[in-house]
Amino acid sequence: MSLKFLLDENIPSSVFKFLKERKYDAFYVPKGAKDRDVAELAKRENAVLVTRDYDFANILLYPPQEFHGIIILKVHPPVAEKLISSMKSVLKATEDFRGKVFVVLEDRIRVLE
Repeated sequence: MSLKFLLDENIPSSVFKFLKERKYDAFYVPKGAKDRDVAELAKRENAVLVTRDYDFANILLYPPQEFHGIIILKVHPPVAEKLISSMKSVLKATEDFRGKVFVVLEDRIRVLE
């Protein structure tokens, strides 16, 4: 099964294009979706959630084992080049996102399980 990415609405289209150019299945959450609806959609679609919303790092509200993976891009300022560079780093770091939350900072990646 190939990786599928669900992009939160706070992720710019440049990241979407980056993923599509690399032949990944990527799609956006519906506009205005609440966090719990985003979480349910990610689970239902077996998609890795990509967001800038640090709320998803709360492993009590969003237990990693229930997800196909969560990537939180904590990059400042959140400009396209930095976000794409962060995505490249996390894609290079792992192939198996299941059950893990990746908090991607500029200089490192923290993994929560």
